[in-house]
Amino acid sequence: MEKMQQVVGRARAAFRSGRSRPLEFRIQQLKALQRMVQEKEKEILAALKADLNKCGYNAYSHEILGVLGELALTIEKLPSWAAPQPVKKNLLTMRDEAYIGYEPLGVVLVIGAWNYPFVLVMQPLIGAIAAGNAVVVKPSEVSENTARLVAELLPQYLDKELYPVVTGGVPETTELLTQRFDHILYTGNTAVGKIVMAAAAKHLTPVTLELGGKSPCYIDKDCDLAVACRRITWGKYMNCGQTCIAPDYILCDPSIQSKVVENIKATLKEFYGEDVKSSPDYERIVNQRHFKRVKSLLEGQKIAHGGETDEASCFIAPTILTDVSPESKVMEEEIFGPVLPIVPVKSVEEAIELINGREKPLALYVFSNNKQLIKRVISETSSGGVTGNDVIMHFFLSTLPFGGVGHSGMGAYHGKHSFETFSHRRACLIKDLKMESTNKMRYPPGSQKKVDWAKFFLLKRFNKARIGLFVLALLGVVAAVMIK
Repeated sequence: MEKMQQVVGRARAAFRSGRSRPLEFRIQQLKALQRMVQEKEKEILAALKADLNKCGYNAYSHEILGVLGELALTIEKLPSWAAPQPVKKNLLTMRDEAYIGYEPLGVVLVIGAWNYPFVLVMQPLIGAIAAGNAVVVKPSEVSENTARLVAELLPQYLDKELYPVVTGGVPETTELLTQRFDHILYTGNTAVGKIVMAAAAKHLTPVTLELGGKSPCYIDKDCDLAVACRRITWGKYMNCGQTCIAPDYILCDPSIQSKVVENIKATLKEFYGEDVKSSPDYERIVNQRHFKRVKSLLEGQKIAHGGETDEASCFIAPTILTDVSPESKVMEEEIFGPVLPIVPVKSVEEAIELINGREKPLALYVFSNNKQLIKRVISETSSGGVTGNDVIMHFFLSTLPFGGVGHSGMGAYHGKHSFETFSHRRACLIKDLKMESTNKMRYPPGSQKKVDWAKFFLLKRFNKARIGLFVLALLGVVAAVMIK
């Protein structure tokens, strides 16, 4: 407990010194982080290989590329993001200065996830630094090699007091959550998300929770199945299915179920060859506990493809389940593994009803040649994000906020949305001490005449360019004289 108090206390003292606030300092730290990623690329790739069996190409494209892109965007755009944002004014404030100022929240906590252990720590960290905060970084202990590397590298490149790294498991995280933070961003499962939110509530700390859920994928009969299944296969089986926005299950008409299976099988062969286990592009389940959990989901199911497992290497082959009941065990929880159930539905109406009967997912996918059908599914359901005729790709567009809704999370980040998540939008109005007579309508004693003038100034809509400030000022003087 004492160690955590010291870490957070030093970060708060560093924040209160004011050194994280200047724009120049923030950009300097972001450039240092950029240099770290570039200079330590080999070490990062090696850690990801050790934790998740990610080959260099996949590790770079899944994790490093996204971090470098986020850094480049933030460094370029930060001056405009952080600039005061002028707002429209009413007649009573025409002569005043009114704007939204972005100020840092203070000391924030970023708790990363094990499935993408580098990018899911670095992207929130980038936004928090950009906003001018001190940041306590807690990488996931499950991906121990990447966690150890992050703890080793960050102090070499960033301000040690402002951006400390805390490693360890549940006891360390539990102690950390007893400390007071000004914002917490957590990526992980819903059960732990509830624990984080409960701990934050004791200090009235706002949270961003990036959780998960069962992200549905509806395939319409009017669809290019070969293309759809290739994109679904890529999104489902990348990182061995351990992606929070992977398509969790497929909804389709029974008449196309066998075609979907055949197309996915063909794509798996195209992606990973005849022997998936020996493919350098196919990852592994992170540990024995998760291996046993995912394997247990196969019990009692109709396996149309795959199903092979090897506990020693935490290997589970890409697996397709057919004719899955919505009430079966595999449909109860987020799979987070390379198992793809297909649930037959007879219509888009039935698909929508099934989706809406469950907790709101982090992502939703629809494949159809009919754009109106895609829009209908979007309008009649709710999810953190949605992609039509593809999967996962909304995550990579930094202008879109990434986040959940309901049980899949709250709040969002990426790009400017990260900066705003870790900033306080401060309402600022600066007046002068002149024209005091125009204020008489708000001072006691009250009268109907004052109310009428207040209604005129506050409710009337004028074209500022047409009427001019001179006329507005004149109206103010007239009102003051009339009230007097």
